[in-house]
Amino acid sequence: MITLQAASSPAWLSAVLADFDAFLLDHAAAERKASALALSLITHYPDRRELVATMMDLAREELEHFYQVYLRVEERGLILGSDSKDPYIGALRAEIRDGRDDYFLDRLLVGGIVEARGCERFGMIAQALTDPSLRSFYREIAASEARHDALFVELAKTYFSRVSVDARLAALVDAEAKIIQGLTSRPALH
Repeated sequence: MITLQAASSPAWLSAVLADFDAFLLDHAAAERKASALALSLITHYPDRRELVATMMDLAREELEHFYQVYLRVEERGLILGSDSKDPYIGALRAEIRDGRDDYFLDRLLVGGIVEARGCERFGMIAQALTDPSLRSFYREIAASEARHDALFVELAKTYFSRVSVDARLAALVDAEAKIIQGLTSRPALH
């Protein structure tokens, strides 16, 4: 599991709890985008068997999460919104280096970091919610995200040396800490 260098702010959790409907809509979009990322990696690296098999499973699981969140969106009478840029993801993507191997390694590790942050935040939400059904749902989502962050790191170690993966992961985790600390708290996953 990836160890994040900065904890999410209590102000972020307050923003989520103050407008949980907005958070649910953002969460749905995040799950859909996670599924799309897995499919995108398959498209870009079809020759990497371990990656293809793993990303197929991940895409299906993330799509199932999207469906589960959508059911909660629908129960509340909400309507999914159009895509919007996520400042956190945009800032992390800016850390991805050019060059075939560097780009591939960084995409995997950034994917893992995003999952690690999701794990932390979904866990915070699960602890704060009073609705037993939602609390249970977010505990399950947090556990799933924990498996996913490790999955991305293990994939990276399949294709790159442990030393290079660990060194680059440390640099990206440091960059992510600065990014998360610089964001405005809003009712969104990131």
